[in-house]
Amino acid sequence: MLRPLTLSDTDALFELRRNDRTYLEPWEPRRSESFWTFDAQQALIEADRRAAAEDRAYALGVFLPDEERLVGRVALSNIVRASWQNATLGYFIGQHFTGRGLATQAVRLVLQVAFENLSLHRVQAAAMPRNLASIRVLEKAGFVHEGMARRYLEINGIWEDHLLYGVTVEEWRR
Repeated sequence: MLRPLTLSDTDALFELRRNDRTYLEPWEPRRSESFWTFDAQQALIEADRRAAAEDRAYALGVFLPDEERLVGRVALSNIVRASWQNATLGYFIGQHFTGRGLATQAVRLVLQVAFENLSLHRVQAAAMPRNLASIRVLEKAGFVHEGMARRYLEINGIWEDHLLYGVTVEEWRR
């Protein structure tokens, strides 16, 4: 289940991020120590709400439907309208919830939001070549490999190459 995070989710987001800090470190930008605080996670939820109100980004919590337990986050960011109608996809699932297909389900659901609710034409994503799990998620969700960008993002202090993926509304409908 996906839904926007509210301030009442701050404890759950803080716990998830704190517990999975080491697990996610190899795949994310280096963060300042202040990021790992309750206040920073609360500010992130507030910033996500403002970005959605301005149609710049949409971040959603990934919840286990039976428990309403927060297990990850998926976001459409860098939204550009006009002739592009594009967004960038990012996501993470907590370490103790991987291997269940939750990331693939979350990405499929957020694509439905992107194409049916937000009327986007294209969603793009990037994954480091060694992040085989993320590549599998993207391919299972219908993304097409489009190329490689050298030293694309600074991840954990290193400029990393990334494989680029995209999916258009026409491909998604098929």
